[in-house]
Amino acid sequence: MNIRPALLSDAARIADIWNPVIRDGIETFNSVEKTTDDVTAMIADRPCVLVAEAGGTVIGFATYDQFRGGIGYRHTMEHTIILAPEGQGKGAGRALMTAIEDHARAAGIHSLWAGVSGENTAAVTFHRAVGFEEVTTLREVGRKFDRWFDLVLLQKRL
Repeated sequence: MNIRPALLSDAARIADIWNPVIRDGIETFNSVEKTTDDVTAMIADRPCVLVAEAGGTVIGFATYDQFRGGIGYRHTMEHTIILAPEGQGKGAGRALMTAIEDHARAAGIHSLWAGVSGENTAAVTFHRAVGFEEVTTLREVGRKFDRWFDLVLLQKRL
């Protein structure tokens, strides 16, 4: 497996990985699918977008951006990691997390945050296993599929 910076040419594949999660999953409360142009803009605009590649195929991606607007939050980032089904259970999530953390540290970032659906227990468990601490649960703040979802916030100080 190889972790590398995302290229603009990866945008369509990243959208292909992300859109089933948006459309069918509870991992994100967003219900608007990403276009290739959306992902291209994200790659160009974000401080870090990485991909995991196996056998020449992108099997997942990770990114981070400022947690909240304003200069006072410039050292605090929220990350996203999404894996294709064929990338799950092979260490790609851990490899991407390590690479995101390394990039953030080198950029002077103080902490990373994860906002995880309360029903996504695998993601909560994953974040705890890689050193994130659960800070709080925001009750019924996300809405998707005509249901309310809790949001679990986890933090890792770098």
